[in-house]
Amino acid sequence: MIRIGIPRALLYYQYYPAFKTFFEGLGAEVVVSPPTNQEMLTLGSARVVADTCLPVKVFLGHVLSLVEGCDWVFIPALRSIQRKVYNCSKFLGLPDMTRAVIPESPPILEIEIDISKGKRGLYQAIYKLGRQFTLNPFRIRRAAKAALGAYLDYRGLMCNYKLTPLQAIEMISTAPGVGFEAISPTQPRAGAVIALIGHPYLLYDEHVNHRLIHRLEEAGSRVVTPEMPSSDEIQSAIEVLVGRAYWTYEGEVVGAGEHYLESGVDGVIGLMTFGCGPDSLMMNMVARRAAKLKATPFMSLTLEEHQAPAGILTRLEAFLDMIYRKKRKQVEACV
Repeated sequence: MIRIGIPRALLYYQYYPAFKTFFEGLGAEVVVSPPTNQEMLTLGSARVVADTCLPVKVFLGHVLSLVEGCDWVFIPALRSIQRKVYNCSKFLGLPDMTRAVIPESPPILEIEIDISKGKRGLYQAIYKLGRQFTLNPFRIRRAAKAALGAYLDYRGLMCNYKLTPLQAIEMISTAPGVGFEAISPTQPRAGAVIALIGHPYLLYDEHVNHRLIHRLEEAGSRVVTPEMPSSDEIQSAIEVLVGRAYWTYEGEVVGAGEHYLESGVDGVIGLMTFGCGPDSLMMNMVARRAAKLKATPFMSLTLEEHQAPAGILTRLEAFLDMIYRKKRKQVEACV
Protein backbone atom coordinates (compact mmCIF):
# COMPACT_ATOMS: atom_id res chain seq x y z
CA MET A 1 0.00 0.00 0.00
CA ILE A 2 1.29 3.46 -0.93
CA ARG A 3 2.00 5.66 2.11
CA ILE A 4 1.20 9.37 1.71
CA GLY A 5 2.89 11.74 4.17
CA ILE A 6 1.03 14.85 5.27
CA PRO A 7 2.99 17.48 7.24
CA ARG A 8 1.21 18.62 10.41
CA ALA A 9 1.68 22.29 9.50
CA LEU A 10 0.22 25.16 7.42
CA LEU A 11 -2.93 23.79 5.68
CA TYR A 12 -3.16 20.68 7.86
CA TYR A 13 -5.54 22.24 10.41
CA GLN A 14 -8.00 23.36 7.72
CA TYR A 15 -8.04 20.46 5.29
CA TYR A 16 -6.63 17.32 6.90
CA PRO A 17 -9.95 15.40 7.03
CA ALA A 18 -10.49 16.11 3.31
CA PHE A 19 -6.93 15.09 2.37
CA LYS A 20 -7.16 11.89 4.41
CA THR A 21 -10.55 10.92 2.98
CA PHE A 22 -9.43 11.53 -0.61
CA PHE A 23 -6.26 9.45 -0.42
CA GLU A 24 -7.85 6.64 1.55
CA GLY A 25 -10.62 6.54 -1.04
CA LEU A 26 -7.92 5.83 -3.62
CA GLY A 27 -6.44 3.01 -1.56
CA ALA A 28 -3.48 4.83 0.01
CA GLU A 29 -2.41 4.96 3.65
CA VAL A 30 -2.05 8.43 5.19
CA VAL A 31 0.87 9.15 7.52
CA VAL A 32 0.92 12.39 9.51
CA SER A 33 4.09 13.91 10.94
CA PRO A 34 4.27 14.17 14.77
CA PRO A 35 3.47 17.41 16.62
CA THR A 36 6.03 20.18 16.28
CA ASN A 37 9.07 20.09 18.54
CA GLN A 38 12.26 22.13 18.82
CA GLU A 39 14.31 19.65 16.78
CA MET A 40 11.88 19.99 13.84
CA LEU A 41 12.05 23.77 13.99
CA THR A 42 15.84 23.76 14.16
CA LEU A 43 16.19 21.36 11.22
CA GLY A 44 13.68 23.28 9.13
CA SER A 45 15.36 26.60 9.87
CA ALA A 46 18.74 25.23 8.81
CA ARG A 47 17.45 24.59 5.27
CA VAL A 48 16.43 28.18 4.42
CA VAL A 49 17.66 31.75 4.78
CA ALA A 50 16.98 33.57 8.04
CA ASP A 51 14.31 35.83 6.50
CA THR A 52 12.03 32.90 5.70
CA CYS A 53 8.85 33.11 7.77
CA LEU A 54 8.42 30.92 10.84
CA PRO A 55 5.48 28.82 9.52
CA VAL A 56 7.52 27.74 6.49
CA LYS A 57 10.48 26.76 8.68
CA VAL A 58 8.13 24.66 10.79
CA PHE A 59 6.62 23.11 7.67
CA LEU A 60 10.03 22.10 6.31
CA GLY A 61 10.86 20.51 9.66
CA HIS A 62 7.72 18.40 9.35
CA VAL A 63 8.66 17.33 5.83
CA LEU A 64 12.08 16.25 7.10
CA SER A 65 10.41 14.14 9.79
CA LEU A 66 8.52 12.25 7.06
CA VAL A 67 11.52 11.47 4.84
CA GLU A 68 11.92 7.86 6.02
CA GLY A 69 8.26 7.14 6.74
CA CYS A 70 6.37 7.51 3.47
CA ASP A 71 6.48 6.95 -0.30
CA TRP A 72 5.12 10.38 -1.26
CA VAL A 73 4.73 13.72 0.53
CA PHE A 74 1.57 15.64 -0.28
CA ILE A 75 2.16 19.38 -0.69
CA PRO A 76 -0.65 21.29 -2.42
CA ALA A 77 -0.09 24.68 -4.07
CA LEU A 78 -3.16 26.62 -3.00
CA ARG A 79 -3.36 29.69 -5.22
CA SER A 80 -6.99 30.75 -4.81
CA ILE A 81 -10.14 29.28 -3.26
CA GLN A 82 -12.32 32.29 -4.09
CA ARG A 83 -12.50 34.45 -7.19
CA LYS A 84 -10.19 37.47 -7.12
CA VAL A 85 -8.96 36.54 -3.65
CA TYR A 86 -5.44 35.13 -3.52
CA ASN A 87 -3.19 33.23 -1.18
CA CYS A 88 0.12 34.22 0.37
CA SER A 89 3.14 33.48 -1.80
CA LYS A 90 4.44 30.93 0.71
CA PHE A 91 1.57 28.63 -0.26
CA LEU A 92 2.06 29.10 -3.99
CA GLY A 93 5.69 28.04 -4.14
CA LEU A 94 5.73 25.48 -1.35
CA PRO A 95 6.21 22.34 -3.52
CA ASP A 96 9.09 23.93 -5.49
CA MET A 97 10.72 25.34 -2.36
CA THR A 98 10.58 21.95 -0.67
CA ARG A 99 12.19 20.23 -3.66
CA ALA A 100 14.95 22.84 -3.69
CA VAL A 101 15.90 22.74 -0.02
CA ILE A 102 15.10 19.10 0.85
CA PRO A 103 16.54 17.07 -2.03
CA GLU A 104 16.29 13.87 0.03
CA SER A 105 12.50 14.29 0.32
CA PRO A 106 10.33 11.50 -1.07
CA PRO A 107 8.63 12.41 -4.38
CA ILE A 108 6.28 15.34 -3.87
CA LEU A 109 2.64 14.80 -4.72
CA GLU A 110 1.17 18.18 -5.61
CA ILE A 111 -2.00 19.78 -6.89
CA GLU A 112 -2.56 23.40 -7.85
CA ILE A 113 -5.89 24.74 -6.62
CA ASP A 114 -6.89 27.92 -8.46
CA ILE A 115 -10.59 28.79 -8.53
CA SER A 116 -9.91 31.63 -10.98
CA LYS A 117 -9.35 28.95 -13.66
CA GLY A 118 -12.95 27.80 -13.25
CA LYS A 119 -14.51 24.46 -12.36
CA ARG A 120 -13.05 22.72 -15.39
CA GLY A 121 -9.51 23.60 -14.30
CA LEU A 122 -10.23 22.38 -10.76
CA TYR A 123 -11.65 19.07 -11.98
CA GLN A 124 -8.64 18.54 -14.26
CA ALA A 125 -6.27 19.17 -11.34
CA ILE A 126 -8.12 16.65 -9.14
CA TYR A 127 -8.12 13.98 -11.86
CA LYS A 128 -4.43 14.59 -12.53
CA LEU A 129 -3.70 14.00 -8.83
CA GLY A 130 -5.93 10.94 -8.67
CA ARG A 131 -4.29 9.33 -11.70
CA GLN A 132 -1.20 8.76 -9.58
CA PHE A 133 -3.24 6.00 -7.88
CA THR A 134 -5.83 4.81 -10.37
CA LEU A 135 -6.87 5.32 -13.99
CA ASN A 136 -10.54 4.85 -13.09
CA PRO A 137 -12.14 8.33 -13.32
CA PHE A 138 -15.25 7.21 -11.44
CA ARG A 139 -13.16 6.11 -8.44
CA ILE A 140 -11.35 9.46 -8.45
CA ARG A 141 -14.69 11.27 -8.58
CA ARG A 142 -16.08 9.25 -5.66
CA ALA A 143 -12.96 9.98 -3.62
CA ALA A 144 -13.23 13.71 -4.41
CA LYS A 145 -16.92 13.84 -3.45
CA ALA A 146 -16.18 11.97 -0.22
CA ALA A 147 -13.36 14.44 0.54
CA LEU A 148 -15.70 17.40 0.02
CA GLY A 149 -18.26 15.79 2.32
CA ALA A 150 -15.60 15.19 4.98
CA TYR A 151 -14.51 18.83 4.75
CA LEU A 152 -18.08 20.14 5.11
CA ASP A 153 -18.74 17.80 8.05
CA TYR A 154 -15.50 18.98 9.67
CA ARG A 155 -16.44 22.65 9.30
CA GLY A 156 -19.95 21.96 10.55
CA LEU A 157 -18.61 20.11 13.57
CA MET A 158 -16.46 23.09 14.58
CA CYS A 159 -19.17 25.68 13.93
CA ASN A 160 -22.17 23.86 15.40
CA TYR A 161 -20.44 22.44 18.45
CA LYS A 162 -17.84 25.18 19.06
CA LEU A 163 -14.81 22.93 18.69
CA THR A 164 -11.26 23.75 17.71
CA PRO A 165 -9.72 21.87 14.75
CA LEU A 166 -7.69 19.74 17.17
CA GLN A 167 -10.84 18.70 19.03
CA ALA A 168 -12.76 18.06 15.81
CA ILE A 169 -9.96 15.97 14.27
CA GLU A 170 -9.68 13.90 17.45
CA MET A 171 -13.45 13.36 17.50
CA ILE A 172 -13.51 12.32 13.84
CA SER A 173 -10.57 9.97 14.37
CA THR A 174 -11.93 8.28 17.50
CA ALA A 175 -15.58 8.08 16.42
CA PRO A 176 -15.76 8.09 12.60
CA GLY A 177 -19.24 8.25 11.14
CA VAL A 178 -20.86 9.65 14.30
CA GLY A 179 -23.63 12.07 13.39
CA PHE A 180 -23.90 15.56 14.86
CA GLU A 181 -27.03 14.56 16.79
CA ALA A 182 -24.91 12.17 18.90
CA ILE A 183 -22.61 14.93 20.11
CA SER A 184 -23.36 17.15 23.08
CA PRO A 185 -22.61 20.83 22.45
CA THR A 186 -19.80 22.31 24.50
CA GLN A 187 -21.07 23.78 27.74
CA PRO A 188 -19.84 27.28 28.62
CA ARG A 189 -17.32 27.44 31.44
CA ALA A 190 -17.31 29.99 34.18
CA GLY A 191 -14.83 32.80 33.88
CA ALA A 192 -13.81 35.03 30.99
CA VAL A 193 -14.51 34.27 27.35
CA ILE A 194 -11.35 34.93 25.32
CA ALA A 195 -11.34 34.96 21.52
CA LEU A 196 -8.15 33.89 19.75
CA ILE A 197 -7.73 35.11 16.17
CA GLY A 198 -4.97 34.23 13.76
CA HIS A 199 -4.01 31.53 11.30
CA PRO A 200 -4.70 27.92 12.35
CA TYR A 201 -1.03 26.99 12.02
CA LEU A 202 -0.32 29.52 14.79
CA LEU A 203 -3.35 28.98 17.00
CA TYR A 204 -3.10 25.18 17.20
CA ASP A 205 0.62 24.47 17.06
CA GLU A 206 1.39 24.21 20.77
CA HIS A 207 5.15 24.44 20.30
CA VAL A 208 4.97 27.65 18.27
CA ASN A 209 2.47 29.42 20.55
CA HIS A 210 3.80 27.98 23.84
CA ARG A 211 0.54 26.11 24.63
CA LEU A 212 -1.51 29.30 24.64
CA ILE A 213 -4.95 27.68 24.58
CA HIS A 214 -3.99 25.32 27.42
CA ARG A 215 -2.72 28.23 29.51
CA LEU A 216 -5.91 30.23 28.96
CA GLU A 217 -8.05 27.28 29.97
CA GLU A 218 -5.88 26.66 33.03
CA ALA A 219 -6.61 30.26 34.05
CA GLY A 220 -10.35 29.51 33.94
CA SER A 221 -11.09 31.09 30.57
CA ARG A 222 -13.23 29.69 27.79
CA VAL A 223 -11.52 30.01 24.41
CA VAL A 224 -13.38 30.72 21.18
CA THR A 225 -11.67 30.64 17.78
CA PRO A 226 -12.23 31.72 14.13
CA GLU A 227 -13.73 28.35 13.12
CA MET A 228 -16.69 28.67 15.51
CA PRO A 229 -18.74 31.45 13.84
CA SER A 230 -20.65 30.54 10.68
CA SER A 231 -19.27 31.48 7.25
CA ASP A 232 -22.08 34.05 6.88
CA GLU A 233 -21.11 35.70 10.16
CA ILE A 234 -17.45 35.86 9.12
CA GLN A 235 -18.33 37.25 5.69
CA SER A 236 -20.58 39.95 7.17
CA ALA A 237 -17.81 40.94 9.58
CA ILE A 238 -15.27 41.13 6.73
CA GLU A 239 -17.57 43.48 4.81
CA VAL A 240 -17.89 45.76 7.85
CA LEU A 241 -14.15 45.99 8.48
CA VAL A 242 -12.46 45.83 5.06
CA GLY A 243 -15.27 45.67 2.52
CA ARG A 244 -13.64 43.00 0.40
CA ALA A 245 -10.67 40.82 1.29
CA TYR A 246 -7.77 40.40 -1.15
CA TRP A 247 -5.80 37.78 0.82
CA THR A 248 -7.64 34.50 1.43
CA TYR A 249 -6.81 33.65 5.03
CA GLU A 250 -6.19 37.22 6.17
CA GLY A 251 -9.88 37.86 5.49
CA GLU A 252 -10.81 35.12 7.90
CA VAL A 253 -8.59 36.67 10.56
CA VAL A 254 -10.10 40.15 10.31
CA GLY A 255 -13.59 38.69 9.97
CA ALA A 256 -13.19 36.70 13.18
CA GLY A 257 -11.71 39.76 14.90
CA GLU A 258 -14.62 42.00 13.94
CA HIS A 259 -17.16 39.31 14.83
CA TYR A 260 -15.78 38.77 18.32
CA LEU A 261 -15.26 42.48 19.02
CA GLU A 262 -18.98 42.97 18.35
CA SER A 263 -20.22 39.78 20.06
CA GLY A 264 -19.44 40.67 23.65
CA VAL A 265 -16.50 38.42 24.51
CA ASP A 266 -14.35 39.55 27.41
CA GLY A 267 -11.14 39.91 25.39
CA VAL A 268 -9.55 39.24 22.00
CA ILE A 269 -5.98 38.03 21.45
CA GLY A 270 -4.46 38.17 17.98
CA LEU A 271 -1.52 35.92 17.03
CA MET A 272 0.84 36.73 14.17
CA THR A 273 4.40 35.92 13.14
CA PHE A 274 7.34 38.28 12.96
CA GLY A 275 8.05 39.55 9.46
CA CYS A 276 4.67 38.65 7.92
CA GLY A 277 3.42 41.70 6.02
CA PRO A 278 -0.25 40.66 5.51
CA ASP A 279 -0.50 39.52 9.14
CA SER A 280 0.81 42.80 10.54
CA LEU A 281 -1.51 44.87 8.32
CA MET A 282 -4.66 42.91 9.11
CA MET A 283 -3.95 42.63 12.82
CA ASN A 284 -3.38 46.37 12.94
CA MET A 285 -6.83 46.89 11.39
CA VAL A 286 -8.40 44.76 14.12
CA ALA A 287 -6.47 46.66 16.81
CA ARG A 288 -7.66 50.00 15.43
CA ARG A 289 -11.23 48.73 15.33
CA ALA A 290 -10.98 47.61 18.97
CA ALA A 291 -9.64 51.05 19.93
CA LYS A 292 -12.52 52.71 18.12
CA LEU A 293 -15.22 50.57 19.73
CA LYS A 294 -13.66 50.94 23.23
CA ALA A 295 -15.62 47.96 24.53
CA THR A 296 -13.45 44.84 24.26
CA PRO A 297 -9.79 44.64 25.31
CA PHE A 298 -7.49 43.56 22.47
CA MET A 299 -3.90 42.30 22.61
CA SER A 300 -1.66 41.14 19.77
CA LEU A 301 1.16 38.67 20.29
CA THR A 302 3.97 38.31 17.76
CA LEU A 303 5.57 34.88 17.58
CA GLU A 304 9.10 34.30 16.32
CA GLU A 305 11.66 31.54 16.16
CA HIS A 306 13.83 32.40 19.19
CA GLN A 307 11.09 33.60 21.51
CA ALA A 308 11.06 32.29 25.06
CA PRO A 309 7.71 31.53 26.70
CA ALA A 310 8.35 33.99 29.58
CA GLY A 311 7.53 37.04 27.47
CA ILE A 312 4.27 35.52 26.24
CA LEU A 313 3.25 34.44 29.75
CA THR A 314 3.95 37.84 31.30
CA ARG A 315 1.78 39.63 28.76
CA LEU A 316 -0.93 36.98 29.02
CA GLU A 317 -1.08 37.21 32.81
CA ALA A 318 -1.32 41.02 32.68
CA PHE A 319 -4.07 40.85 30.04
CA LEU A 320 -6.14 38.32 32.00
CA ASP A 321 -5.63 40.23 35.24
CA MET A 322 -7.02 43.36 33.59
CA ILE A 323 -10.05 41.46 32.27
CA TYR A 324 -10.86 39.78 35.60
CA ARG A 325 -10.54 43.05 37.49
CA LYS A 326 -12.97 44.61 35.03
CA LYS A 327 -15.42 41.73 35.52
CA ARG A 328 -15.18 42.03 39.32
CA LYS A 329 -15.97 45.75 39.12
CA GLN A 330 -19.00 45.01 36.95
CA VAL A 331 -20.27 42.46 39.46
CA GLU A 332 -19.70 44.84 42.38
CA ALA A 333 -21.56 47.59 40.55
CA CYS A 334 -24.59 45.33 40.18
CA VAL A 335 -24.67 44.35 43.86
